[in-house]
Amino acid sequence: MIRLLIADDHAIVRAGLKQFIADQVDMEVTGEASTGSECIALVRGGDYDIVLLDISMPDKNGIDTLKAIKHAKPDLPVLMLSGFAEEQYAVNLLRAGASGYVNKEAASTQLVGAIRTAVRGRKYVSPNLAQVLADGVSGDMEAPLHAQLSQREFQIFTKLAGGTPVSKIADELFLSVKTVSTYRSRVLEKMGMKTNADLTYYAIKNHLIE
Repeated sequence: MIRLLIADDHAIVRAGLKQFIADQVDMEVTGEASTGSECIALVRGGDYDIVLLDISMPDKNGIDTLKAIKHAKPDLPVLMLSGFAEEQYAVNLLRAGASGYVNKEAASTQLVGAIRTAVRGRKYVSPNLAQVLADGVSGDMEAPLHAQLSQREFQIFTKLAGGTPVSKIADELFLSVKTVSTYRSRVLEKMGMKTNADLTYYAIKNHLIE
């Protein structure tokens, strides 16, 4: 039996996933978390075969939570869930240790396949992401501006684009305001932009934020 821990701050999403998992004869949800900190605590104190982790948690961002999980239990597979387009986030998350990335709007069969692939110790890559990666390797696709950002820069970029103040970003990421301001300057410089409004326009145009 595959034991799953579901970490998502929306109760209705957790309920939907539990309902779906209940239909699988070899899977069961044995833990639920609504925050990144709660998820990390459950991982440290329990036995799970895989974690389904939402990229947008209220206290800790997905990458920080993922890194904490991999530090506590390096061999525990973690599948990232998000409503954002996978080509925008997936590569960075795979580099950070995720076993795969599944869009919340994906078919249920895709999620089952991703879970089974990850539990076997392999990385799950959807057909769509596989094509994106192949295009990148062959040089058939021009890299977007945000592709040159580091994981942390991209993280801060999406928050700035979404209208989050620098001071709040600092609190959320446990960084100083000065450090976040420095990251903001780097992001603007790398992307050739001048204001947060420019970042917001770019993010909306490229479907990075809703």
